[in-house]
Amino acid sequence: HVQLVESGGDSVQTGGSLRLSCAVSGYSASFRYMAWFRQILMQEREGVAMIHTGGTTNYADSVKGRFTISRDRNKNTLYLQMNDLRPNDTGMYYCASVGRVSDWVPPQSYLNPSSYTNWGQGTQVTVS
Repeated sequence: HVQLVESGGDSVQTGGSLRLSCAVSGYSASFRYMAWFRQILMQEREGVAMIHTGGTTNYADSVKGRFTISRDRNKNTLYLQMNDLRPNDTGMYYCASVGRVSDWVPPQSYLNPSSYTNWGQGTQVTVS
């Protein structure tokens, strides 16, 4: 039973930084694709960043140059470093993984929520 648990959300002022973490448990292998998404109120979940075990990353245009996704495979933890935060970065942030280690995601779907099976409960980021 895979569990993803996010942490690190907080309230910060514009221009501030936060580092989100996502601890993966219940599975000893590394998922090939993991990603961060965010959701604001009743809007659709938006892809923020993706990372592949081979090192490939992909970012939404709105966060390029400000956010950095990384993973520590020894700790089975995914991270999202967020710098120069803006009010429109406010939202609930979720980490996600594909359902099986071997699952393949085409590049055009890297930030599509439907590509991911396992989800955390979310951590709130508020920027004012």
